[in-house]
Amino acid sequence: MKTETRSFYVRIVQGVVEHVARHLDEALALDALAERACLSPFHFHRVFRGMVGETALELARRLRMERAAWQLAHTPLSVTEIAFNAGFETHEAFTRAFRSCYGDPPSEFRRRGVRRVELAATCGVHFDERGIVPPFTPRDSGGRNMDVEIKQMPEQRVAAVRHRGPYNQIGEAFSRLGAIVGPAGLLAKPDAAMIALYHDDPESTPADQLRSDAGIAVSADADLPASLVEHHLPAGRYAKTVHVGGYEKLGDTWARFLGEWLPESGERLGSGPSYERYLNDPSRTPKEKLLTEIYVPIAD
Repeated sequence: MKTETRSFYVRIVQGVVEHVARHLDEALALDALAERACLSPFHFHRVFRGMVGETALELARRLRMERAAWQLAHTPLSVTEIAFNAGFETHEAFTRAFRSCYGDPPSEFRRRGVRRVELAATCGVHFDERGIVPPFTPRDSGGRNMDVEIKQMPEQRVAAVRHRGPYNQIGEAFSRLGAIVGPAGLLAKPDAAMIALYHDDPESTPADQLRSDAGIAVSADADLPASLVEHHLPAGRYAKTVHVGGYEKLGDTWARFLGEWLPESGERLGSGPSYERYLNDPSRTPKEKLLTEIYVPIAD
């Protein structure tokens, strides 16, 4: 089961890597790539980043830049043409990005006859003018050995405030939530727990349109203020890990969890949302001691 499950995730991610590498002149339809991978956009982003070491968009940008370097070294195309081919709207923007990657501006790179075009990438996939896409090398940063518990969770009722905007600004919604649930007495309940739900893929959704919910777990019979949105997290099997430290590093833990631990675990993602559960108050807890539980639904 473990080998079969790992092969499943390797196969679907390899298919997306090949699609990206062979369609560098096309805009990436990331939701379509998620559908191709048989994953929700939210889970696709984290599985792909965790396994490949970069997002699908970052992969495409790097391969376009490598192609630009190859074209500078092997073709008479003008720098402006190459810049447009790489997806840049101006010569100046391309020059800045190219210098950042290769240390020289494009014209100097060409003049010096540089032939090295590969940029650092742990996955081992690089631009190939023949269209060859090798098997990618799955990233291994220790995620396979994460401390993960499989739990049978009951259905949970969550009362929430909707947040629209960058995920790293969801703290504003938690402040609004606190101002509502505190006077309502919900914070004093023994089963109260702060929970965040994320609904969109930050790769394919503009930052100002990302949807998330800052919520609190409540009992089935609790009376809710009318200004709160009610969610029900389905009962079922969940994989749980704990992130220790600042919230800005949560994305890395998600990537290791879904991109390294999951493919090696013998488990597959189930339907339903994943969520974060916060175990302490960031206003009273040193950042290095913050604890966040991450829950991912697992198929039966």
